[in-house]
Amino acid sequence: MTSSSEYIPPNVWTWNKPSGGRFANINRPIAGPTHDQELPVGRHPLQLYSLGTPNGVKVTVMLEELLALGHSGAEYDAWLIKIGDGEQFGSGFVGANPNSKIPALVDRSGPTPIRVFESGAILLYLAEKFRAFLPTEVGARAECLSWLFWQMGSAPYLGGGFGHFYAYAPEKIEYAIDRFAMEVKRQLDVLDRRLAKSEYIAGGIYTIADMAIFPWKAGYIAPASFWASRTIRTSSAGLTPCSSARL
Repeated sequence: MTSSSEYIPPNVWTWNKPSGGRFANINRPIAGPTHDQELPVGRHPLQLYSLGTPNGVKVTVMLEELLALGHSGAEYDAWLIKIGDGEQFGSGFVGANPNSKIPALVDRSGPTPIRVFESGAILLYLAEKFRAFLPTEVGARAECLSWLFWQMGSAPYLGGGFGHFYAYAPEKIEYAIDRFAMEVKRQLDVLDRRLAKSEYIAGGIYTIADMAIFPWKAGYIAPASFWASRTIRTSSAGLTPCSSARL
């Protein structure tokens, strides 16, 4: 463990060297495009610019569920954004999402294209557009949105917190790994306690809250699918396959 006395934070932080780690080549403290690159546009009403990360999977699941219900307006073209190559910093993608994070959606079904970014916002937009997977009763809607935003607020602890310091940081920092491992286990306990008394996360029906939570939490539950399930030992937190099966 590196002694905290070896690093003294400066009074004013400046970017004067690469951050290190797996994603050092795409990490930078400024926004905006780094190069000109237009986004491709297909023939369907919805254009999805994404990648198979948990946040990307959320939106793909939603679109496929809408198509399964017969919503032809949910037909979409999916375009791969290679974030490791910095494609999220192309001018076209920055136009769709100023924050340069996948996924981004452009709805071209109307006279004026509508951009939607942030995965939770995309789920909510699609749910309202197609009137599906979002309760209309005030209390049920509030419960669904509460769990949706719970996921959006908690995800950074899993990915940018535990996942980063355990798997991607250039050095192992015991305090950081312990801090975020503890938070991941706490979140999973919140989830397990909820699913012990509720068929789905927001109540008795399948909603966008389930779609948001599953891609992030599934890897921490399924023992064979992700290294984190071994490290966190989800079985010791009381989580079982039955917990994940309802998401």
